[in-house]
Amino acid sequence: MEEMLKIAAVAIISAICAVVVKKQVQELGLVLALTAGALILSFALSAMEGVRQLMDTLASLAGLSSSVLLPVVKTVGIAIVTRVAAEVCRDAKEGGIAAFVETAGALAALYVALPLLETVLRMVTGLL
Repeated sequence: MEEMLKIAAVAIISAICAVVVKKQVQELGLVLALTAGALILSFALSAMEGVRQLMDTLASLAGLSSSVLLPVVKTVGIAIVTRVAAEVCRDAKEGGIAAFVETAGALAALYVALPLLETVLRMVTGLL
């Protein structure tokens, strides 16, 4: 809860400052937005430790190995990085680059998820 309040405060203050700064110097507004984004992500990453511990606990209760859950976590990470990078590109008025980032992110997520698909197929063929 406290982390989310910090994130909201940084986001609101940064957004207001970026609007004011962008009227004078467009590039400086982008730098401010990137800095605020990095600070917000650092707050969010501190919460990831609790998520990782919970996923480890759930995996052990379900009898799953980390090789099954790791592709899921990596895919989520790729999705988050892809979205942030694409939005920053759009904010910089570079929609074409944003589209390429999204395409590359989709391909990277597919590649990372292939071991999970292989595991599922082995389980299904083992049942037949």
